[in-house]
Amino acid sequence: MADDTDLDPSEYTVEQLEEKLAAADDPATLDAALAAEREEKDRKTAREAIQARIDELEAETGGDETPADTDHEEEYADTEGTESLDEAAGDADQGEAAPDDDGDVSYEVENRTRDKKHVRALKGGDYRDMWVYCETQGGELLDVSKEMLGKARELMDTYNDEYEAERVVGVLVGDEEITDLADEVIAYGADVAIYHEDDRLERFRHKPYTEIVADMARGGAEPPNWETGDPGTEPTAEWRDYDKPRYFLFPATNNGRDLSAQVQGELDSGLASDCSGLTIEEELVSNPVKTGEPGEKVEFERVLHMKRPDFSGFEYSTILCLDNPGREFHPQGCSVIPGSFDPIDPDDEREGEVIEHDLDLADDWFRVDVTEFDRLDEGVDLTGHEVVVALGRGIGDDPTKGIELGLDLVEAFDDAALGLSRGVVTASYDVDGHVADYVAEERQIGETGQVVQPTLYVAAGISGAVQHKVGMDESDTIVAVNTDTDARIRDFSDYFVEGDLFEVLPRLVESIESGELKAKAEASDD
Repeated sequence: MADDTDLDPSEYTVEQLEEKLAAADDPATLDAALAAEREEKDRKTAREAIQARIDELEAETGGDETPADTDHEEEYADTEGTESLDEAAGDADQGEAAPDDDGDVSYEVENRTRDKKHVRALKGGDYRDMWVYCETQGGELLDVSKEMLGKARELMDTYNDEYEAERVVGVLVGDEEITDLADEVIAYGADVAIYHEDDRLERFRHKPYTEIVADMARGGAEPPNWETGDPGTEPTAEWRDYDKPRYFLFPATNNGRDLSAQVQGELDSGLASDCSGLTIEEELVSNPVKTGEPGEKVEFERVLHMKRPDFSGFEYSTILCLDNPGREFHPQGCSVIPGSFDPIDPDDEREGEVIEHDLDLADDWFRVDVTEFDRLDEGVDLTGHEVVVALGRGIGDDPTKGIELGLDLVEAFDDAALGLSRGVVTASYDVDGHVADYVAEERQIGETGQVVQPTLYVAAGISGAVQHKVGMDESDTIVAVNTDTDARIRDFSDYFVEGDLFEVLPRLVESIESGELKAKAEASDD
């Protein structure tokens, strides 16, 4: 930037620059600003704004002043490789939109669109900490809650080494039994455990749970109201000094999926559902919706990369929740598939802060009452077994016999269990009564079922869709039986047996019982 001007366009977004230009009346300053813009960021919209002000002054003075450069119609120059970052993309350190000049939080009505009338576009907010909704059942933390706490602890320990210290916050909602779980939440990795206890919350209820968790996240602040113009109120929680969490993890259980979508909607953010991988990384973004300028490339930091199986069934997608220049998306939130992460060993000596949340619960939130309920049997737990035998659509020619053969193989091992692919569960096979109990959803393995990590996993007649893979690919040894040598499961199996499961499984049973494996191994280039 030249020394003869006080107007450095690189310090402003185009919108801010236009405000500065309106007060500029020195042609030399404007000429220098135009030259500086071309030399540095070279934004077409910024150049045009400066040139328009030069032309305006020229018209006012009758053309006495000659603009330094009137060529403002050239195409936008490619800025690939430039290191300067436009503030229109937000604070690159935070991955957040730039706050107003006075540093206050504001809700911009002009950011509302016809198809997003509910959006209350928070700008200039302060976001911190990783929150974890800890689901409970029967007065105990679900395993997935412990897994998420462990992953959150791992992520935030790494985060705190690179940035300023932020915390893991565990969230509990329920009846009086959950008060005893706060210390356990801290033992599994949380720095803070916040809970809301009410006898009416013994079982999950959609409306009150949503209102409670959203209020916790807002810190007691009342959100603005688009229709009335009410600007809302500031957070009142004394234990924290920010507007909303930076990140929020929920379990991808039936209740967790319900709650996560509603809470993230209440907090005006998005949700990546059914994730199995999480990292916090930098991300270079060129989308003008996010950067605010065509051609700009901005590196966002502190971005939660949320990895999930995509709808093709064979690939993974990584979901990002990035701010727009005029709207901030926080918390960055996702639901986590149970079994995706390992819990840390609990540390009962670990110290943390326990917060009781206070909120008057409207009677209207409980207008639907549960008058009777039956408690299901304990169900089938496929985790913890040394061997899991899983059956897929390959049993379709004779489902009853296929399940019988799978059970025979299970019986041949000392500690084994029978699992199913989603294809079997949803196929509605007509099976004989003595095996009907085994064709149940509770035996499903995969993204929407159980996640297992046995010493040996036998996959018979399973193609290997990624939704199934996420439920078993941490097994020590995977043996696949399939007639299709191009089946996807071959790519991640340790041993692949080409053959019909109706012929292969009986031979496996015979080999195990005799203690002698009768099979011929063939080398493969794959």
